[in-house]
Amino acid sequence: MKNLNTLKKAQGFTLIELMIVVAIIGILAAVALPAYQTYSDRARFSEVVLAATPAKTAVELCVQTSAIANCGALDDGTGGTTNGWAESDMVTSVVISGTAAAPVITVTPVAAGNIAATDTYQLTGAVAGGTVDWTQGGGCKASGLC
Repeated sequence: MKNLNTLKKAQGFTLIELMIVVAIIGILAAVALPAYQTYSDRARFSEVVLAATPAKTAVELCVQTSAIANCGALDDGTGGTTNGWAESDMVTSVVISGTAAAPVITVTPVAAGNIAATDTYQLTGAVAGGTVDWTQGGGCKASGLC
């Protein structure tokens, strides 16, 4: 009977073991949350990039139809009262500027989350041989959003 009392069964986890598990979960969360935040900001910014597509298509059609001189006067068809290309919760405006030989499309996002209004998405075109080669730029490059 004396030998049975000296044998103890495991009673569960000790406080140290539980604290180690909590510390490991805390470290993993500290690493994962910033990565998730960056991922979600880039996903939100994809809507800003997508908003440039109609303006980009309008410029390319203008160049392909040899009406290059009229490309500087492109608008969204609303007579300047609104910006129909920017019909989105994440986009403030889409503007075509530059010259007929070098059109520039600038998309300004709505400031939300870690996206600032200065994180613009800019496409700079180079017209050659009836086609347009686009180069990405703008404030989103420095922020790592595009």
